[in-house]
Amino acid sequence: MNSFRAEGGAITARLVPVAWTPAGVVIGDAWQNVGIALAGVIDWADRTFPPEDERAFIAPVRDIELLARVGWSAPVPERLDEDAILNIEDLPDDVAEGLAHPVAAIVQCAVCRRLCVRDDFMWKERRLCAWDYHTQVFGKRGPWRQGPYEPHHFETLARCAYVAPQLLAELGVEVALAVDATDEETTRRLVSLLMERDAERPHLAVRTEEGGVRVLREIGEPGQ
Repeated sequence: MNSFRAEGGAITARLVPVAWTPAGVVIGDAWQNVGIALAGVIDWADRTFPPEDERAFIAPVRDIELLARVGWSAPVPERLDEDAILNIEDLPDDVAEGLAHPVAAIVQCAVCRRLCVRDDFMWKERRLCAWDYHTQVFGKRGPWRQGPYEPHHFETLARCAYVAPQLLAELGVEVALAVDATDEETTRRLVSLLMERDAERPHLAVRTEEGGVRVLREIGEPGQ
């Protein structure tokens, strides 16, 4: 909220979407305005940010009551950052850190409805969160392959913003090769060389947002 000066007995709350991702918190670029009766702002806060929600946080009630009593008001900030937050100390550390990074378009994951960055993880024309993307693409049913890639395989590699080592570990997968800032021919030769020399173990190559390639493989010795 940027103002406790009621108009017609109501004030406006601006809801900002926040996505928790393996790469950190991302603040959404689309705000939703909600009209609230000034007299019921505490009840609204309790319903909207219930104590049992581990990620819910609000300013102390006494601070809200004080701001309402004095009719505190400030211009709507052009950018939501630490300087624009009156009660920055009430925010979780990861959310406060997220304010320092660029905002992004936030959507719901097509599988679990978790909030996620719109174009970070796409699979079969569906926008997914990092967790569901890793499970579907890098899990047992993903496009794994034994032996070297043919040229046409490189044209249809899975793509994502990044791979998250902590999520890979849960799947029994590791990054076997990371190739960045090199030409396509060299990248293909390196990927093919790795897969030829470890042909008995399944591998999967994926392109990342920066244009690099990560080659994943199942953890363990061949045959295990």
